[in-house]
Amino acid sequence: MSGETDLTTLLSTLTTTLHDGTYVFVTLPDNTIPPGLTPRMMFQESEGTTLILLKDQAQDHGLAFEFPSRMITLNVHSALEAVGFIAVIATKLAAAGMGVNPVAGFFHDHLFVPEGREEDALSILRGIATSP
Repeated sequence: MSGETDLTTLLSTLTTTLHDGTYVFVTLPDNTIPPGLTPRMMFQESEGTTLILLKDQAQDHGLAFEFPSRMITLNVHSALEAVGFIAVIATKLAAAGMGVNPVAGFFHDHLFVPEGREEDALSILRGIATSP
């Protein structure tokens, strides 16, 4: 289950899934996650715990948040040690003036792109997959 490492294969077989909902980034001190939250991702940093969760959940819990974004899953099983995959994608999105927050899972990479730019991102990703 190590995943694909060949950059050409990763790029040429790339498909995507745009997930429903708007996601936001929240930080909380000391790994204190309020009951009822179901974060998509949690990462402990020295300054606090970063959560990526649906905007509705953050608002319902009165949490301050940043970067309203849409989540796009890259449907190719990229190896955790794959070289250049996210770099190619981030460079193409940057050329279109789009910031991206990538998150690596064991099986897939996920992109959080600015809300309202998701269709631009999907178009760019389709272009990457069809480029020779």
